[in-house]
Amino acid sequence: MKRIIRKILKWIGLFLAIFLVVGFLFWGYFNLPVEQGRQDVSLGTTFSYIYAEGLGLDWKETFIATLDDLKIKKIRIPVYWDRVEMKEGEFDFSEVDWQLQEASKRDAEIVLALGQKVPRWPECHIPKWIGENDQKRKEALVSFVGTVVDRYKNEEVIKYWQVENEPFLNFGICPPADPNLIDREISQVRSKDSTRKIIMTDSGELSLWVQAAKRADVFGTTMYLDIWSEKMGYYEYPIGPRFFWFKKWLIDIFAKQENAIVIELQAEPWMAGWVLNFPVEDQLRHMNPELLRENVNFAKKVGFPEVYLWGTEWWYYMKVKKDHPEIWEEAKVLFN
Repeated sequence: MKRIIRKILKWIGLFLAIFLVVGFLFWGYFNLPVEQGRQDVSLGTTFSYIYAEGLGLDWKETFIATLDDLKIKKIRIPVYWDRVEMKEGEFDFSEVDWQLQEASKRDAEIVLALGQKVPRWPECHIPKWIGENDQKRKEALVSFVGTVVDRYKNEEVIKYWQVENEPFLNFGICPPADPNLIDREISQVRSKDSTRKIIMTDSGELSLWVQAAKRADVFGTTMYLDIWSEKMGYYEYPIGPRFFWFKKWLIDIFAKQENAIVIELQAEPWMAGWVLNFPVEDQLRHMNPELLRENVNFAKKVGFPEVYLWGTEWWYYMKVKKDHPEIWEEAKVLFN
């Protein structure tokens, strides 16, 4: 018996040693320097009018400044289900309409994000009238997705549909991920509009991407480097651009997906709570002009053709509410 136990322990030790060596080799590869970034990367942004409101901004003024002052031509706009259909069967698209009209006047390109889980906390934006009826939620969601596509499928300003936002990531106040429901939403979009490509997104650091990538025409990854978590506090991911090269290789092989973009590049501070609860100095410690440049350069070294920055509303808040225009000014340089 002792001999058997020793043999088992020996094999366990050997397995752990191999695991550690392989892990160390991968970590070393991920962090090998990349000297030259891609020079033809197109920069865009995500704009959330509910986040602008939360920051105490006039969201329309903020959106116009994003278009006219920063001169951004690629914008991802979420359609918030709980704002558009506050009462069952009654739709108010005026907020989305206005953004699309202003973007169209300036020849911008829009990624329209639709579903129950779209950018900004609490991630899932489900109307209160749904209640606790799970089947009602699913049927109403598929119907709502179809209503949105029907309304906007003839708008030339829209370049892509995005169906859900990181739907396979357990993050936010959301129901459990349901692949069958996601597939129904995708089918609904394709049945209404076969002319545009569909973007599916997933976490850059916490996912292998395959589930989202195999359903997409274009896969979009997030890219966060300086984050906060309840378990570890503030920390930086110990990864380099090659980490994303490796994951792109995975979806090439296992999802037959050749098209990848950065749908969300960190360009605002990730704080341990609501950002306005922290002093400006703390916010600037976690995002400032130097970090913004570094993150954009990091994304260029990853080499995906499009990169959408995350934090336009906060830049404008810092400029007009806190007398710190330096991040907004740095963004003007980056975009122009």
